[in-house]
Amino acid sequence: MIGDSVFSYCSSLTSIVIPDSVTMIGDSAFEDCSSLTSIEIPDSVTTIGFRVFYNCSSLTSIVIPDSVTTIGGAAFSNCDSLTSIVIPDSVTMIGDSVFSYCSSLISVVIGNSVTTIGDDAFADCSSLTSVVIPNSVTTIGYGVFSNCDNLTSIEIPDSVTMIGDSVFSYCSSLTSVVIGNGVTTIGDYTFSNCSSLTSIEIPDSVTMLSRYAFEDCSSLTSITFEGTVEEWNAISKGYNWKNGVPATEVVCKDGSVAL
Repeated sequence: MIGDSVFSYCSSLTSIVIPDSVTMIGDSAFEDCSSLTSIEIPDSVTTIGFRVFYNCSSLTSIVIPDSVTTIGGAAFSNCDSLTSIVIPDSVTMIGDSVFSYCSSLISVVIGNSVTTIGDDAFADCSSLTSVVIPNSVTTIGYGVFSNCDNLTSIEIPDSVTMIGDSVFSYCSSLTSVVIGNGVTTIGDYTFSNCSSLTSIEIPDSVTMLSRYAFEDCSSLTSITFEGTVEEWNAISKGYNWKNGVPATEVVCKDGSVAL
């Protein structure tokens, strides 16, 4: 094990090779190693702790081996030179704020065993253009992709039942959204200020549209509901769910409802 904070604030450290005997990298082990550009994690490691590489601003790439099952909260937060990441199939949960504020992160591959994407996991990844959410995911936490202002498209798989609050808020380039047929709840502010979103198709599995869900989606002119007018009217709708939306009706499969 590499203990907690062992190399934290080692501002001159540029590279390190972790020996094969290590199974766990402790909390904040390399936090604020601002000159660290590369690190090799061996296949023996199963746990990457809390804030392990937090604010390693020169780290450009890292390979997470498929022995890793747990990545702690904020593990790679503020690694603003990191451009791509592959989360292996061995990982089941992406912790809170793991990649938040990775401003150069363009490409993310999420492994097929991940069931939970924690709160703010990719928040403020301003260069992220697309991400594939696998069918294993059931929970998308609060603010996961908020302020990813270059994210253009997203597909939420049928395995997801709830889209958390503010998940896509201020994704100003988001133009294409596919909501899976398992989603029952669209949370507070989920798509607020997605100013490039022109249309949305809401599946008939949805039973709740929470407060401000589409607030200030200023280009949203087309809303389609896959169910009937009766089913649309039965949906619980939060306060100002459509505040600032120019669409004037919801088109259902058997008619339209004025907004």
